[in-house]
Amino acid sequence: MSLLHFGQEHGTSRLAVMKVKEMMTRYPERIRPDAPLVEAAQKMLALDIGMLIVSEDEQMVGTLTDRDIVVHAIALGASPQTTPVRSVMNPRVICCFEDWVVEEAAALMEENRVRRLPVLHEDGRVVGILSLGDLATRSDEKARAGQVLARVAAPGAASPATLTLSQDPQKPT
Repeated sequence: MSLLHFGQEHGTSRLAVMKVKEMMTRYPERIRPDAPLVEAAQKMLALDIGMLIVSEDEQMVGTLTDRDIVVHAIALGASPQTTPVRSVMNPRVICCFEDWVVEEAAALMEENRVRRLPVLHEDGRVVGILSLGDLATRSDEKARAGQVLARVAAPGAASPATLTLSQDPQKPT
């Protein structure tokens, strides 16, 4: 797994002073890499979430989104009952730190075209997730959330997950 995080300076809007830890969703749900996709999908459905942290021995090894399940498994004919999470998870994790200002995280989401960022404590533990939904519902800066969404959802460029698919022989291609 590779972690990518960047720091940038931005303007003085409310997002430029609010910390990620004030806006993130705490206690992200986790799943084991050997769990079947159906277990991940059921967890996402029950909790009304779109991303799970894939963990092994309390260490984040990747992320899994609802889109990963559909595009990289179901659409290619893989069985959700027998296909393990590890075969479609994204080991390239773009993340931020809880002490960043929200504008830094929003810029990172926009730049990398991701809708959710795992949030790390300074010791590297995953302590939350910051989503576009968090930006839109927990902020008075709705226009900025809309700008990020427009950039993330714009057609044309491939998502980071698409660019970093593993060559695992068990993974559908």
